[in-house]
Amino acid sequence: MTATDAAGSVRPPVPPSVAFVRAGESAPQPAPSSVAGPWAWIRTNLFTGPLNTALTILLVLLAFWTVPPIIRFLFIDAVWSGADRASCIYTAERTAVGACWAFVRDRAAFFTYGFYPIAERWRVDVFFVLLAIGVVWLLNLRAPRRDLAAIYAFAVLPIISFIFLSGFPALGLPTVPTNLWGGIMVSIVVSAVGIVISLPLGILLALGRRSTMPAAKLVSVIFIEFVRGVPLITVLFMASVMLPLFVPDYLQPDKLLRALIGIALFASAYMAEVVRAGLQALPKGQYEGAMSLGLSWGQMMRLIILPQALKITIPNIVNTYIGLFKDTTLVVIVGIFDFLKAIEAARIDPQWAAPTVSATGYAYAAVFYFICCYAMSAYARSVEARLAVADKR
Repeated sequence: MTATDAAGSVRPPVPPSVAFVRAGESAPQPAPSSVAGPWAWIRTNLFTGPLNTALTILLVLLAFWTVPPIIRFLFIDAVWSGADRASCIYTAERTAVGACWAFVRDRAAFFTYGFYPIAERWRVDVFFVLLAIGVVWLLNLRAPRRDLAAIYAFAVLPIISFIFLSGFPALGLPTVPTNLWGGIMVSIVVSAVGIVISLPLGILLALGRRSTMPAAKLVSVIFIEFVRGVPLITVLFMASVMLPLFVPDYLQPDKLLRALIGIALFASAYMAEVVRAGLQALPKGQYEGAMSLGLSWGQMMRLIILPQALKITIPNIVNTYIGLFKDTTLVVIVGIFDFLKAIEAARIDPQWAAPTVSATGYAYAAVFYFICCYAMSAYARSVEARLAVADKR
């Protein structure tokens, strides 16, 4: 059958094989290389203008200048085994000597436990395991019964740790004085105590500073401004040197305990300002909405205000924790035998008096602190990403 147009002319029939409507979806095509892929990312992020291009080139040249010597020192020319300094010095056969990792391997136990008795070091290992359980259980957002994890981490673990580390003769654990503690163990104990105490005490101080009660506000302001107005080393000296002058001998706390109290109070003052910033960032409508529901002040803070304030300040809280973890090295100035002091004591040992021993010890410390700080930062980013999902809905 043929069709005709308005003029009466005959049009040819449409062949049945010609289709004007697609029957199915076309296969997805890859994005053009100009907008996706590694080359597009490099062009977009590294070469977007003269200044960005110049900075990229300078950074690449700096990497070529610094990275190869570091790799050569730490790995290629490094000494991995040996019994004393003879393996880490220049000889006729060895014209290049890198990092003396044999020194680290030989002194690894000393770096970890300090002068803690060898026969009792299993107690420190138990402490490390219990601490790891508490951290994983409490920080894993998918872990069951995290309410019990909080009780374990903030109440049970400190008591058990004190019993294992200090000793309890009634349970067959000989007493180990804190002057024998040292190394990584002390650094972890000091930082863990500061981290655990600083957040709840900082929240109380922040609430006190924003309180309408004059006495609570005055005490909080004086404490925060006084502690934040002096360096940490001053707080440690006050706790370790000045405190015994005002306290009778029979009431004087242990030297390590003084440092723990000083660091915890110092970190709490900074944490209070971090939390206060989160509280002030919340709109007034959040408070009004909570009060309109008939919630008490405690319920409002626990259920509505504090969760949002802490969510906002996660980066600042983690930044404070990272700074606190690194600042624990200052306890060496007041005679606490921490990780850095252990390295200092080991590197001057005549058995390992070699040119690269000091640099190797400090490199080992740098790797340890970097891994711990990066782990805290990575966890904070994962929590932020998880909590940000609700904001996108």
